[in-house]
Amino acid sequence: MKENKSPLLDFKQLAEDFKTLDPRDPGLWPLAPRIVILIGVFAAIVAASWWFAWSPQLEELEVAKQEEVTLREEWLNKKRQAVNLDAHRRQLEEINRTFGALLKQLPNASEVEKLLIDINQAGVGQGLQFDLFQPLGEVRKDFYAELPIKIRLSGSYHELGAFAGDVARLSRIVTLNDLDISVARDATLTLNAVAKTFRYLDDREIAQQKKGAKK
Repeated sequence: MKENKSPLLDFKQLAEDFKTLDPRDPGLWPLAPRIVILIGVFAAIVAASWWFAWSPQLEELEVAKQEEVTLREEWLNKKRQAVNLDAHRRQLEEINRTFGALLKQLPNASEVEKLLIDINQAGVGQGLQFDLFQPLGEVRKDFYAELPIKIRLSGSYHELGAFAGDVARLSRIVTLNDLDISVARDATLTLNAVAKTFRYLDDREIAQQKKGAKK
């Protein structure tokens, strides 16, 4: 017959040992209760350390890792910008030159009257008859003002086309808008349109406009 092996840990005996423990004299406690209590105390210390110390530190570590990733991306972006700084400067200079060239195509206040004469001469020079040439009130934008002119011209198809070409070739920007062409009984064409030219605002006018916008 096989011998019955005694269990590694006798829970009944352990329970009896705990009942007879004298809390005033731990030195006389049996070995098993000492080991169990030691394991419990160790587990409690580990749990307390995790709750009060390790867990907040791990959260701080995770936050620091995320911050490191963000800072690394910012550093890489700034590095790319620094590498391309000269190219950006050249591009900005080119934009400024282009903008300056476009700005020169806008007349100032003293040149508007001459431009109106040029538009009129563009029609008369092609043999067109001006039935209406009515400058309307200007409309101010951020740094420029629109100057709409209501016009009515009569003439042939080719004369109207040549007039449009002459307007497009003016040194200043002029656009033809709201075009309406009608045909008379004698095959003469009548063009109703709004010619828009533009002028840039000087510093004083821009300051007044900003002041008015704030009010």
